[in-house]
Formats: sequence, structure tokens, C-alpha cells
Amino acid sequence: MPTDNDAPPDPDDDRSQRRTVRDGYDALADDYGKSRDPPEAPLVGSFLDSLPSGGRLLDVGCGQGTPVLDRLPAGVDAVGLDFSAEQLRRARSATDAALLRADMTALPVAEGAVDAVTALHSLVHVPVERHPAVIADFSRVTRPDGRLLLTASAEGWSGANDDWLDGGTRMEWSFPGVERTREHLRDAGFEVVGEKLVRDELAEEEGAWLFLTAEKRGD
Repeated sequence: MPTDNDAPPDPDDDRSQRRTVRDGYDALADDYGKSRDPPEAPLVGSFLDSLPSGGRLLDVGCGQGTPVLDRLPAGVDAVGLDFSAEQLRRARSATDAALLRADMTALPVAEGAVDAVTALHSLVHVPVERHPAVIADFSRVTRPDGRLLLTASAEGWSGANDDWLDGGTRMEWSFPGVERTREHLRDAGFEVVGEKLVRDELAEEEGAWLFLTAEKRGD
């Protein structure tokens, strides 16, 4: 159903959705890894190539290390963050980057610690009411003139699939719609500098993800 508002989060619903997402990615780690041939890889590659040598990247919701941590250019340091232990275990075989098990709604990262943040197919699992706070936290940890690449959706919606990837496991998603996401980014000090639609190969029906590239305005 559409959810294009920023009502206060319900703590019980919040915990329930986050637990569902975490447990789902733990249970479906093998199936998810087999299913992912990321069509957004060229976009990710261009984003990574734009980072400065010696730069530091935070990959929020890094999953099994694709398509970000396994494509790091030489000279870029990275930390991958996820709250699925099984996804992180598989990421270790894809990357030498530091890996951290943590919740993206409370990033354990210092202010201005990174030059860039990627959040691919991860913010989409956070209850929609928490999107503004999470994006504000992305801004907090990013240095002035740093960059952000995240997955969004043109339309606002929230939903679930009780048999995602035919694995008998529930998964949930939440989107406020791209206009509201752009607003959240502006409020957090980001300027959107690029948008690209990419076909969703895991969708049951024809669909696409919208990838937004943003830059943090300098102080």
C-alpha cells in the first residue's frame, strides 16, 4: 500500500520489520547469492571510480559483498556493514574490506569519517518512517563534498512477500516515493546529481529500481 508520509515510527512495527529482514537474509543467504547478477554493476563501478585515491567508503547493507566491496578500486578503503551474520560470512570470501555487523538505523561510525556511502537495496528494508533519520545519519558520517549512492523507488509503497525467492521465508520492503526521498536528502544536506532506472531482475513483475547519486554540500 502507498506510504508517502513521515508519521512517527511505531516501535513494535519497527522492531518486527527489522527482525523479519535480518532473519530473512540469514535464512536465504544461499538463494540470494545465487540470484544476484547485479544489473547495477556498471553504475556502481562508475561511482567507485569517482572516489579519490585514499578515500574511505561505507557500504551500508553490504550483504555478500556484491556489487560494491568486490569492485573496490585500488586506493579506496572500505567498511561493509550489515546485520545479517550469514550475509557477512559470505562477504568475507568476496572482499578484504573490514566487515561490521550492525544496524543501519544506528550507525556506529564517527562523524565525517568517510568520503562516500553506498546503500544499495538496504534502506528499502527500513520502515519508511525512519528513512529521514537514516539519511541524516548518512550525512553525519560523510565528509563535506562526499558522495552517496542509494536505491530508491519512483512510487511510495510498503509490502511483503511470504515466499521470497521461493524459499518459504518472509521479506518486507518500505519506500516513501522518490519525491519524498529527494526531500529527505535535501534536508540532510545532500544534492541529487544523478538518477538512473535499472531493471529489477528479482521482481515478480516488470519493474525497476531507481538509483540516486548525491553529493553532500560543503560546509
